[in-house]
Amino acid sequence: MKRFLIGRLVFAIVSIVAATFIVLVLSRASGDPLLLYANSGYGLSAEGERVLRERLGLDHNVVVQYGLWLSRTLRGDMGETMLDRKPVSRVVFTKLPNTIQLAIGSWFIATFFGITLGVLSAVKRGSKIDYLSRTVALFGQALPQFWIALVLILVFSVYLKWLPAGLRGDSIWDIKYYILPTITLSSSALAGYLRITRSAMLEVMDSEYIRLARAKGATINTVIWKHAFRNALIQPLTVATMLLAGFLDGAVLVETVFAWPGMGSGVLTAVNNNDFALLQGYVFFFTVLFVFATFITDILYAFVDPRIRYE
Repeated sequence: MKRFLIGRLVFAIVSIVAATFIVLVLSRASGDPLLLYANSGYGLSAEGERVLRERLGLDHNVVVQYGLWLSRTLRGDMGETMLDRKPVSRVVFTKLPNTIQLAIGSWFIATFFGITLGVLSAVKRGSKIDYLSRTVALFGQALPQFWIALVLILVFSVYLKWLPAGLRGDSIWDIKYYILPTITLSSSALAGYLRITRSAMLEVMDSEYIRLARAKGATINTVIWKHAFRNALIQPLTVATMLLAGFLDGAVLVETVFAWPGMGSGVLTAVNNNDFALLQGYVFFFTVLFVFATFITDILYAFVDPRIRYE
């Protein structure tokens, strides 16, 4: 267990360093960042340029600049945004809860309905439920999320006027603001869960120990949920982190379409404004969330499958 934890810690550190360093290198490759921070450089004296370059750490090579940024970040100082000179950490932490709330709601919808439909589709293979579930999986993975978002807004906001077309609402309890964004964000993940769970269940249901359990007189519910489902759950957990990455990628699009004030829309704003300090802060937190989810998934393996031991 100790070796496993050390290995995951090393993986987390390498992932965070690699992602943030790549953003820093790309920002320097696009030109002198001083021109952006100094409002295109107009009216900047030579002395002012020297002072600003020294304050931003631009008088060093890229590796040293990254080391300075990392040391400041570990102390809680991630720099300032380009336009309004606000602390990056404050801007990110303001939007972080909104993205987490949207991701949790989407994850619950995708996990519950995806796995449930996958199990039903496998158990009732060849039935109407099976064909309906496979159709949902097909359209969920084939249709782009921006199209799903626009159709949902057109139907439920414009024509029926049941739900708001965007924004977040005044509090977390304004559930009506969550419905359309969470459905849109969970669509591809739900389809992924459904297909993987169905395939795993079909494979497990044809196993010898399932036939033995049936021969010994076990009820169908016991066979499905106690014997088959627990073993089939390994594969959905294996791809859980990849589906989470889809949440993080899709959050940029979904939050932009629904004007959701989260990190996804903040990333797009930072890119449009060439605000590399803010973008690097967002990448840092996205990477931390992804690595943390990967670690939790690895831990869950041991609870789902007793054969797995981290020794």
